Amino acid sequence: MSRKYFGTDGVRGRVGEHPITPQFVMHLGYAAGKVLAKAEHSQGERPAVLIGKDTRISGYMLESALEAGLIAAGIDVYLAGPIPTPAVAYLTRALRLQAGVVISASHNPFEDNGIKFFSGNGEKLPDAVEAAIEAALDEPMLTNPSEALGKAKRLDDAVGRYIEFCKSTFPADMNLRGMKIVVDSAHGATYHIARNVFHELGADVVAIGAEPNGKNINEGYGATKPQNLQKAVVEHKADIGVALDGDGDRLIMVDAAGRLYDGDQLLYVVAKHRHAEGSMKGGVVGTLMTNLAFEHAMQHLGIPFARAKVGDRYVMELLQQKGWQLGGENSGHIICLDKHSTGDGIVSSLQVLHALRMKQQTLAQAAGDLHMYPQILINVKVAKKDDFASHPKVKHAVDTAEVMLDGKGRVLLRPSGTEPLLRVMVEGEDGAKVKLCAEKIAEAVKNAAA
Repeated sequence: MSRKYFGTDGVRGRVGEHPITPQFVMHLGYAAGKVLAKAEHSQGERPAVLIGKDTRISGYMLESALEAGLIAAGIDVYLAGPIPTPAVAYLTRALRLQAGVVISASHNPFEDNGIKFFSGNGEKLPDAVEAAIEAALDEPMLTNPSEALGKAKRLDDAVGRYIEFCKSTFPADMNLRGMKIVVDSAHGATYHIARNVFHELGADVVAIGAEPNGKNINEGYGATKPQNLQKAVVEHKADIGVALDGDGDRLIMVDAAGRLYDGDQLLYVVAKHRHAEGSMKGGVVGTLMTNLAFEHAMQHLGIPFARAKVGDRYVMELLQQKGWQLGGENSGHIICLDKHSTGDGIVSSLQVLHALRMKQQTLAQAAGDLHMYPQILINVKVAKKDDFASHPKVKHAVDTAEVMLDGKGRVLLRPSGTEPLLRVMVEGEDGAKVKLCAEKIAEAVKNAAA
């Protein structure tokens, strides 16, 4: 599908620049409302949509614009205020609404923002619906007559509902008593939620990154900047640290010694536990960037493994295609389809904690037998995104690298989706060989692009 406005994760950009302006977002709300109204067959009832947002100051402006557009199209609106992206997915499904909308730019700085839609079953909108919304954006915005306008209502119990949902994904006969956890909310949408989930399950909680002011989301805290979490875990002599990103769908964890564990390592802990207890359905989906050590570990355990394109959207598509339940990215998006319809940082952390409590292990012990391979990523500037893999110089460098790695490594050339860059990734057991191979291939790409 050719997308004019929608990327792989909704509509996103710098606030005040097209398309993240109040005028466009109001039109987007109207267009989405018209598409939803046309598709709705609920015996004459008006379709209803939930709007949630993260803690960016621009969320107030965009929420009002989106609300106005939806109401003008005859859609009822439920306003949830600041809540995580996965909370919108859950509440949309739980309340039997036609769609959910999230105002967030995830782990990006506060100057950015975006609009992301969920279908009524709590999943990202199908391509066909996004295409219909884009087509509707080419039509003028004509407000419904007064008697056919939508209404708006504040959903006062959104936070409490979501906290209870998160707790329900953890075994009812298990608790976190005796465990000290540092929780980093990135000054984002989980600031008033994550700490309460872990506390109500019995943990002693130290909250950091939980004082949003509209401008500090993801600034020095959260899953993409975990240094403060590492420091806090050691200072507070905590058992574990949990870092979420600005909209709460990404997870990184830290052990008692302050060591970081990425999405591949956390997914391994969950997959190994489920396999051991016999609850694994099918296999595990990773991405092109999933560490080769993870793939080898799955093979050793006898768990099927498949790679999707980079992006949680593509992980989800492959999971659904195969009928599997568990997948994720090394960036920290982990999807447990038996627990939620989308990736959820809090829910994923609870799956890791469940595995640790069952085995009475620390995070270091549970992930200790996964020996991650060194991985080198070099970004090479290119004028245009040609098929560099077929260029004779590049092909020779790649072939040479694969001979040198001798089946104990992997080479990946991937063009950036947003910048004029070709990403050269090499990984393998031998760090020195990996570094040399990556540098040689990057040099060949530069020569080919010259």
